[in-house]
Amino acid sequence: MPVNVRGRNFLKLLDYTPAEIRYLLDLAKEFKRMKRNGTPHRYLEGKNIVLLFEKTSTRTRCSFEVAGYDLGMNVTYLDPGSSQMGKKESIADTARVLGRMYDGIEYRGFDQNLVETLAKYAGVPVWNGLTDQFHPTQMLADLMTMEEKFGHLKGLHFTYMGDARNNMGNSLMIACAKMGIHFTACAPKELFPAENLIETAKCIAAESQGSVRMTEDVEEGTRDADVIYTDIWVSMGEPDEVWNSRIQLLKPYQVDTKVMENASSDAIFMHCLPSFHDTNTTIGADIAEKFGIPEMEVTDEVFESKQSVVFDEAENRMHTIKAVIYATLC
Repeated sequence: MPVNVRGRNFLKLLDYTPAEIRYLLDLAKEFKRMKRNGTPHRYLEGKNIVLLFEKTSTRTRCSFEVAGYDLGMNVTYLDPGSSQMGKKESIADTARVLGRMYDGIEYRGFDQNLVETLAKYAGVPVWNGLTDQFHPTQMLADLMTMEEKFGHLKGLHFTYMGDARNNMGNSLMIACAKMGIHFTACAPKELFPAENLIETAKCIAAESQGSVRMTEDVEEGTRDADVIYTDIWVSMGEPDEVWNSRIQLLKPYQVDTKVMENASSDAIFMHCLPSFHDTNTTIGADIAEKFGIPEMEVTDEVFESKQSVVFDEAENRMHTIKAVIYATLC
């Protein structure tokens, strides 16, 4: 049966079947081919989308803007100070206003309930650019990147290291479960995903011939992995006071050459970015001065190695987001 997601929201991968995810990935590959070949694809000329950002971003904003322009659309960007949403106007009212003016709405911000409320009242497709619970557009880019490197997804062994209960840990676990990938969260027990989400992922994985496991043991968790993935240790919106405790908790889970050597011989390293792999950022330099560690979740040696595919991931955000916009609006 042909896949059709026209008019659908894109809020989390839990809402999409493996066949629908496959459709979006194949569509993204075609858009990437056209982009690389310079083939025009202004298929949505005359349509308008709005980007609501309560959390700032480089990759998400640029990906949505370039994707929209490439498809021939008009794009409006509203930063945290440019909208009354949630301040003088409710989320529901904002959704109903914007839904009268735009063909699609992107939201990047805090609680998942906010983007779900937007979707409930907008009357047009709403796309989740990141919430505290899920990051579905990043997931498509990650799956696309893995498939480019290995030629397949089903059966790969994937290890996520660090804070496994954040939006990336949650989302990667679900994405892997949907696509038949063997997912391992390698983290301190107190940073495992919520138990109900783990059980949901295990049920999904059982149907896709994948698997889901949790471990605190770095050597066991990374042994023979095809993919080693990590994220920053303190997420956007968390207070600076948590840095000290988080560093002490997660320092054993830093991705270094020893971790990569324990993985498969052709393993790749992935990261959603930004990354604190050196002191060339304000935060990186500040943390190094305060806590004496010049590299955090990943060493610079691994980040800059041939195994690192982080910039392929970053580019693929644009192609996969373009696929989501096109598929839900066309």
